[in-house]
Amino acid sequence: MSDIEEKKETGGDESEKKLQLDSIIESGGLIAKNSKEAIHFLNIIGQIEGHYILGETQKTTKYEHIIPILAAVEENENIEGLLVLLNTMGGDVEAGLAIAEMIASMSKPSVSLVLGGGHSIGVPLAVAANYSFIVPSATMTIHPVRVNGLIIGVQQSFDYFKEMQKRIVRFITGHSGVNEEKLMELMMRPDELANDIGSIVEGEEAVSIGLINQIGGLKDAMAKLRELMGKK
Repeated sequence: MSDIEEKKETGGDESEKKLQLDSIIESGGLIAKNSKEAIHFLNIIGQIEGHYILGETQKTTKYEHIIPILAAVEENENIEGLLVLLNTMGGDVEAGLAIAEMIASMSKPSVSLVLGGGHSIGVPLAVAANYSFIVPSATMTIHPVRVNGLIIGVQQSFDYFKEMQKRIVRFITGHSGVNEEKLMELMMRPDELANDIGSIVEGEEAVSIGLINQIGGLKDAMAKLRELMGKK
């Protein structure tokens, strides 16, 4: 290889690395490619930002970034699968549910992996993929819909929260093995959270109640995704 060719190849590698780094910084995702496959890794971390911009000191997942990325993954014929990595405290309910619906409606094989936590609206995101994993040390907080700040104390407000709760319960039970009775029991438990009602579910329990498919880590999630992609 000549010096010119070597410089071009090195420059190409550096350019690709910069694009990947920019992609991670901007949207929390990247495409991992090798000679056999291309998989999109999507990170959902921190707090899910919805219609209101959160403070600069908070780690956020912005739904206006994630939704077009998912649409692009669906349309990109070179990408064969989606791996969703979750470590989220929850956040905007409508934004989180919108992302979950997008993941669930994709034709590409998808697998989710709950790492540190998949709390609140992170629960629908965890079950939205075709198959879900959770590491043993991870936790998931399950509680009713709640809101910060002032609300108008009229029946219409309570009806809205009730209907939103129904949508979330319907999505979770429709995309996992947990039944509605058990899910509502966990949501309304009064003795586990100091300043709230609900439950904190650890990895083994999340699997035992059917919320998550399997205990496992990155290796297990990748193996399952390749199986769904027809690579095994």
